[in-house]
Amino acid sequence: MHQFETESGSNDRPRVTVAAIVERDGHFLVVEERTIDGELVINQPAGHVESGESVIEAVIRETFEETGWRFRPEALVGVYLWRRPTGNASYLRIGIAGSVDGHDPDSPLDEGIVRTLWLTREELLSKETRLRSPLVMKNVDDYLNGERYPLSVLKSLLS
Repeated sequence: MHQFETESGSNDRPRVTVAAIVERDGHFLVVEERTIDGELVINQPAGHVESGESVIEAVIRETFEETGWRFRPEALVGVYLWRRPTGNASYLRIGIAGSVDGHDPDSPLDEGIVRTLWLTREELLSKETRLRSPLVMKNVDDYLNGERYPLSVLKSLLS
């Protein structure tokens, strides 16, 4: 049996996700979104890597779909493995720092996205109970601590 398989044989492998870490004048680009349970939470623009898509393509797509901003990836901040405290879901999040330009305010936002916000670290910390996961603050803090790796470490062997 593999590490992430249960005795019933279901596949509980980590879901691969990306998150955009965008800072402008001390404010971070985040989204306010509704979870499947209807809870209103705050997250970086983030989502799943789709089949046949590179990590870079995924973070550019997710950022635009959730915010209307065009994302320019600049550096890898970190790769994080996190398991939800309830249930079996776990996530492998790839945090990528970059900048945005070319905002399209008329672009429809992904289902569940209520609005985009620019919040300081202190504002995010004051809303810690509303953060989608501890990964939000971890991404911000690692970014502020200067964690940066070249994007070239993200290899795609897609055909």
